[in-house]
Amino acid sequence: MAKIVISGYYGFNNIGDESILTSIVNNLKQAIPNVDITVLSVNPQSTEKKHGVKAINRKNAMQILQEIKNCDLLISGGGSLLQDVTSGKSISYYLGVIMMGLMMKKRVMIYSQGIGPVNRSYNRMLVKYVLNKVDCITVRDEKSKDELLKIGVNIPPIFVTADPVIGLDKVPLELGRTQLIREGLEADNGKPIIGFAIRGWKKNDRLKSVLAKTADRLIEKLDVQVVFVPFHYGEDIRFMEEIEEEMNQKAVFVKHKYDVQEMLGITGNFDLLIGVRLHSLIFAAIMNVPMIGISYDPKNDSFMTSLEQRCLCEVEELTLEDLLIDIEAKWANRQGEKEILKKCVIQLKDKLALNEKLVRDLLAGEVIR
Repeated sequence: MAKIVISGYYGFNNIGDESILTSIVNNLKQAIPNVDITVLSVNPQSTEKKHGVKAINRKNAMQILQEIKNCDLLISGGGSLLQDVTSGKSISYYLGVIMMGLMMKKRVMIYSQGIGPVNRSYNRMLVKYVLNKVDCITVRDEKSKDELLKIGVNIPPIFVTADPVIGLDKVPLELGRTQLIREGLEADNGKPIIGFAIRGWKKNDRLKSVLAKTADRLIEKLDVQVVFVPFHYGEDIRFMEEIEEEMNQKAVFVKHKYDVQEMLGITGNFDLLIGVRLHSLIFAAIMNVPMIGISYDPKNDSFMTSLEQRCLCEVEELTLEDLLIDIEAKWANRQGEKEILKKCVIQLKDKLALNEKLVRDLLAGEVIR
């Protein structure tokens, strides 16, 4: 039986990272019979329940060492683990876990990660030193590969695949419709639904005003229902509450926690999504929902490029006028947008399949070239 340990940002109530883990676990179980998976998590009990795997505390160094000692392969990924924008310490943590695997002479794979930005010279040096010792690297976009090469990671092979979440399957719309009605959506009134998936990690009164005014205008002029949905419950809920206070019209603000399948169903019920959270855009793509991407990080731009689209602008530059113009254009061409999404998602799913082939090769002891 093959034993795999997975390191990542798991157990933090971030639906994007939980959907990454869901996809990785599903793909590994399909590709490798009787695989034994252990996940490093801040909430092991929750991770075990949600994903059907063994989980250990990501802060327990001795327990991590023991699990890595007994494993056949250490996977680091996916998500944006190796960056120093949101935290200067997290990059050291993830590199430290990788070093544990290297010191124990385990095979190590970087799995569909988004790399960077890595701004601090010391961190760039660490990334270069550690990643040049791993067996194989896959990244989710070309910009991540370019960043690694600029840092000086040039010894292990680097493959461009896709974000693991794109491998999730569509879910029935009824699953999300039930939850939206629970949150206050008016059932069976025939009105289209426009969703907002914002990111509330920085205090931004101007952004709050733009989003509140946009939602009011859409309800007034397009006769739609507007839904705000959180992809990170702590950060996003607080920002959503501030937007709700500033709005004049009534919108639906999703307040309960939902699992990956339910969130896919909720997103699938939208006729258009305005998304700041990367994984809200990925969920929309999976469910073939037209979207407007607003960038706060290069990863959003890269993903939109893979869908043959562009982000509207940086989140700090967003204006009411520009957003309304883009919404009008997308709204007028919703069916055409859906066809483009279907084609691009198939292409991304095909790229993603390379990950499991590489995992099988590593477990078989092959040298990846």
